[in-house]
Amino acid sequence: MRQLGLLLALDEHRSLRKAADQIGLTQPAATKMLHEMEAVTGLRLFDRYRRGVRPTVYGDVMIRYARVVYSDLGGVRDELMAIASGNIGKVRIGAIMAPAPQLLTDTLLELKRSHPRLAPSIQIDTSDVLLTALLQDRLDVAIGRVPDTWDSSEIVFDPIAEEALSIVASPDHPEARNRRLTLARLFQYPWILQAHPSPMRKVLELVFMESGLAMPANILETSSMLLTSSLLRKSATLGVMPTDVAEHYVRLNTLAIVPLKIKRRIPPYGIITRKGRILSPATQVFIRELKAAMERQRAEAPPAA
Repeated sequence: MRQLGLLLALDEHRSLRKAADQIGLTQPAATKMLHEMEAVTGLRLFDRYRRGVRPTVYGDVMIRYARVVYSDLGGVRDELMAIASGNIGKVRIGAIMAPAPQLLTDTLLELKRSHPRLAPSIQIDTSDVLLTALLQDRLDVAIGRVPDTWDSSEIVFDPIAEEALSIVASPDHPEARNRRLTLARLFQYPWILQAHPSPMRKVLELVFMESGLAMPANILETSSMLLTSSLLRKSATLGVMPTDVAEHYVRLNTLAIVPLKIKRRIPPYGIITRKGRILSPATQVFIRELKAAMERQRAEAPPAA
């Protein structure tokens, strides 16, 4: 483990002397340890310079895996302590906003009812941010989608559901009750949208393009749902949300769904985990409860017209 600690210290300080001090070694001992790692791998892990060291491309790979090992050890320690205290453990969950109002809420309520001492933590963000956190071992599981440009070789994707979209606005927006609405009429208003490469943004761009329209020029970009809902309530701005999220705001009488249907859907979102990683008991329990909540929702859903 000291070898891995040396790799991380070298990456942080870019100095053999400072790295050796951090892990409690002399500089000659640290130098010898680095030479031994390079001899075992048969690769040069760090380039040496007069004022320090810098990881090679091989060193970067070793450093990344060293971080994974240290993160896993931290997870093992936390899980052992949790089990020893009578808890089932911790689970770090990331999710896009679509499942939050209903599926994720129902899952967490049932999870805490059946396992009150399980400690979940939740991060709501865009899929690209969640995937980065998952691969850096800052999340145990993510509920989202895999972007087209993403290398999926390190992940496992289990699809859950497609995502319908709705155009939303303030309840007193001039177009909130307009049943003769056209997309061309909405072009004149300011819009608040997620930035590229958001799947919602891509769908809206396709919808405008298929209608023979350019995208509106007056756009504000943010991934913050709190800021989005606040701006929509206080202006004539229009936005796009997953329909489940929009209906949640409608029930609260905070926003209105503009009566212009978006026929295109976003590709399915699902459960994303790291390939080849053993899931902790807490993560397995969460995934099991999530799938059970999904089945309950499907059973309770009205039949398609």
